Amino acid sequence: MKKKNVMQFLVFVAVGVFIALSASAADIELAKKSTLEQILKNGELRVGFEAGYMPFEMTDKKGGFVGFDMDMAKEMAKAMGVKFAPVNTAWDGIIPALITEKFDIIMSGMTVTQERNLKINFADPYIVVGQTVLVSKKHAGKIKSYLDLNKPEFIITSKLGTTGEQAVKRLISKAKYKSFETEPEAALEVVNGKADAFVYDLPYCAVFMAQQGAGKLVFLDKPFTYEPLAWAIRKGDPDFVNWLNNFLRQVKNDGRYDQIYNKWIKSNAWLKDVQ
Repeated sequence: MKKKNVMQFLVFVAVGVFIALSASAADIELAKKSTLEQILKNGELRVGFEAGYMPFEMTDKKGGFVGFDMDMAKEMAKAMGVKFAPVNTAWDGIIPALITEKFDIIMSGMTVTQERNLKINFADPYIVVGQTVLVSKKHAGKIKSYLDLNKPEFIITSKLGTTGEQAVKRLISKAKYKSFETEPEAALEVVNGKADAFVYDLPYCAVFMAQQGAGKLVFLDKPFTYEPLAWAIRKGDPDFVNWLNNFLRQVKNDGRYDQIYNKWIKSNAWLKDVQ
């Protein structure tokens, strides 16, 4: 090999090594900035949620936070070897609170949407739900689908800032819409005869029907939207996303997920213990 070619080869190798070392150093710095590292350093997992979304996060009669997401969060903290630190937060401010580091992760039955994904990142979905309808009993036999409600004479309720609200505005837009701060307020509007239907996620509607709907409501339990729920974290954190996805894969295959699912989704025995 000619001397000139040898020098060019050595320069090429040196540049390659420099680029590799720079990339490696950048990866190390990114890993150090991960929320995962901060959680381990602080010794606690701060979980943001809004209590009141049955059966995912609720307050029990003793004032504690319980539900599907709460049990998953406790398992997650245990797997990290840290303390579970719940942070109850109003829904309309939950994404800004995550971004400004009021907590480490949102575990609050949050649906993955493209709009939300512009601001935050999601792990893989841990459950898939959809919108269903609780209809006033006076419409029994007449309203058989959400499409039958798409008329100006009907009043439909849901919770402010949710995918239930979005579904009404997008798919049942001809009806009159009333939004409420909480799910129970919106559903009770129908129970009390002040609205014709309540649109919300399947798990919540199933629980409300069992709890307060007998003889008053008709449950159209076939979901008319596809809505994956997932845990949300701040952008720019591939290490945390990787850990969360592997944690989810593990619990879904070792029996822990099924145990939690059966306790909160398939059973309603917990109703007697919540406020």
